[in-house]
Amino acid sequence: MNASEFRRRGKEMVDYIADYLEGVEGRPVYPDVEPGYLRPLIPTSAPQEPETFEDIIRDIEKIIMPGVTHWHSPFFFAYFPTASSYPSMLADMLCGAIGCIGFSWAASPACTELETVMMDWLGKMLELPKVFLAEEAGEGGGVIQGSASEATLVALLAARTKVIRQLQAASPERTQADIMGKLVAYSSDQAHSSVERAGLIGGVKLKAIPSDGNYAMQASALQEALDRDKAAGLIPFFVVVTLGTTSCCSFDNLLEVGPVCNKENMWLHVDAAYAGSAFICPEFRHLLNGVEFADSFNFNPHKWLLVNFDCSAMWVKKRTDLTGAFKLDPVYLKHSHQDSGLITDYRHWQIPLGRRFRSLKLWFVFRMYGVKGLQAYIRKHVQLSHEFEALVRQDPRFEICVQVTLGLVCFRLKGSNQLNEALLQRINDAKRIHLVPCHLRDQFVLRFAICSRRVESSHVRLAWEHISRLAGEVLRAEK
Repeated sequence: MNASEFRRRGKEMVDYIADYLEGVEGRPVYPDVEPGYLRPLIPTSAPQEPETFEDIIRDIEKIIMPGVTHWHSPFFFAYFPTASSYPSMLADMLCGAIGCIGFSWAASPACTELETVMMDWLGKMLELPKVFLAEEAGEGGGVIQGSASEATLVALLAARTKVIRQLQAASPERTQADIMGKLVAYSSDQAHSSVERAGLIGGVKLKAIPSDGNYAMQASALQEALDRDKAAGLIPFFVVVTLGTTSCCSFDNLLEVGPVCNKENMWLHVDAAYAGSAFICPEFRHLLNGVEFADSFNFNPHKWLLVNFDCSAMWVKKRTDLTGAFKLDPVYLKHSHQDSGLITDYRHWQIPLGRRFRSLKLWFVFRMYGVKGLQAYIRKHVQLSHEFEALVRQDPRFEICVQVTLGLVCFRLKGSNQLNEALLQRINDAKRIHLVPCHLRDQFVLRFAICSRRVESSHVRLAWEHISRLAGEVLRAEK
């Protein structure tokens, strides 16, 4: 493909994408295929001779689209949002065209410097304490990770390295293996599974603190666990506070847990993967109160801030805590400015070496929506969730399981878990809308998350009518 054909095909692809997104409402939100459907539809080996672009495009509709779950459908209410906007897609195209691998400032100065500035822009939108910002040569700063899972792992590994070095400095006879065997990390029992996975990868014990009646971790429960573990000779070193849990969007008590972590000299990481986007709205900013106690903070603009995956924003109070854990400088990565104190080499802030020019997406979206446009988008989703909540509350057959704070509603039929499992099965088998469940204690609960950029009140009401009708069928079948 030469430049001339690329111009023509590129315009065709943009038209195809625009047509897809404008027409996604008409596609079944969940695919009607069985595992292994795709292999018989394509050759067993790559073609020896080039094939045409037209053939490939035809196969998109014939082979790919039948197996796609349409996350951007206004009838997709599962998991959490995955952000999408035209400005972000255009920025992704430019990122792919530039194609730099921004592991160091020298590898592409604009890639590094725009990321540093965009993370400061975003930090100011969230009203983060200035200590987290990089401007004016601060000690902290932000970095774009691939996912919240990566951010949690990076924070845990940095905390592990920091505590091992501190303990060995105080007692040089202590071995790393001895210290590692006694390290303990903590999170709520409602934390995302990626926190447990970070503990597995990091080779440290992770203990789940029982949450309260609002599915939140309280400082008193954490303190009890810390006292018990220290008495047993263990070394508490890392705590994850979740703001907006995956199951039900509950909020750990950061204002009380934070001082405990500071007093006990433990690294505090705040995971607000979904909810963090809402903190740009003044009416939701109080949910982030206590972040001043944190050593690191993370949320995903690629969930709810109109920035396409992947773009997970992470800030640290002291950048040397990260670079101290991950810094290696082989001669082939060194450059003349690295010791100037004026630049950032983001390879020292993350697990991979390579990184894409992801800050372009933030730059395009922030400029083309403005803070007010992004706030309006968040507020619309929250309003739609409360609209769905009101519909549920009007039906005496159903109950709301958790307070609705942002864009997630947890609800269920009054009755057994089996009854609700049967309802969810009917909902997803019908393929008109898509939901996923969660367990809250011993209850099987349905989650209704406002996800699509294109979702309107009419879609929410149609979804409720559909759920209500299927609930009637399930209840009649139970009799």
